Amino acid sequence: MRAIPAALQAKLDSGVTTLARCWMVTRRDGVVLGFTDHDRDLPVDGVVCRAGTGFTASEASQRFDLSVDGGEISGALSDDALRDADLAAGRYDAAFVASYLVDWSEPALRVLTARGTLGEVKREGQAFTAELRGLADLLSQESGRLYTASCGADLGDARCRVNLAAWRGSGVVTAIPGASLIAVAGLDGFADGLFSAGRLSWMSGGNAGGGVEIKLHRRLAGAVQLSLWQASAEPIAIGDGFTVSAGCDKRFASCRDRFGNADNFRGFPQIPGNDFVISYPVAGSAGGHSGPGGGA
Repeated sequence: MRAIPAALQAKLDSGVTTLARCWMVTRRDGVVLGFTDHDRDLPVDGVVCRAGTGFTASEASQRFDLSVDGGEISGALSDDALRDADLAAGRYDAAFVASYLVDWSEPALRVLTARGTLGEVKREGQAFTAELRGLADLLSQESGRLYTASCGADLGDARCRVNLAAWRGSGVVTAIPGASLIAVAGLDGFADGLFSAGRLSWMSGGNAGGGVEIKLHRRLAGAVQLSLWQASAEPIAIGDGFTVSAGCDKRFASCRDRFGNADNFRGFPQIPGNDFVISYPVAGSAGGHSGPGGGA
């Protein structure tokens, strides 16, 4: 149940209201931005909620069961509010959003109406529409540990314990064969595939401070190439510097032979596969069982 300030309730009861909606967006990097559908800026909790951004909200749905609440917010992209490059770089992915109903004549009178996170963001020209997911969305996310043959840890995290400092490299871009393909210098001393499934962090250029996962690391026609999973938010330029960290295919053999980390492997390499699960007894077969298509 929402607690509405008495002064705000009195204004609501009067029949004449001066209400506006405000949204506070907290990105994962800690940046907090405020927006409002009012015609002038409004201060909320020390954050200026900017007007003139075209921010509007759709009807929000709320349910009594554990289904996910949802709604949409939309607005305009502008350099001093929401930049297209920030959206493309993923800086708003899973950002926390708090929605307020505010008395614009007295902004201290407000009530929190919803909290959630940003989901899918669609862009068209200079406008965007973002899905707003309620807190119940957390209940639909996978949690706990899965019993799988592959490792459930990420290379270098607290469960893996591999020291990534020994598995890093740095270099510069020397050519750009494609939007998500770069030729680089500085990685000649590393074996092919070491940085596949790893991460690249930009140290200079238009994408400095951002990062992207590496799809494939290989040597082709005498040059080291990195294929990236997605195009960068800003154009990549020759001479842009970066650092890379090794990737892991999460197989036990790689953990043991490449990283010497078998004691910390977080999978179950001996777990029976699907063939074993759906096998059935067949007279005369070895062990008395056979999988699909098998026989005596």
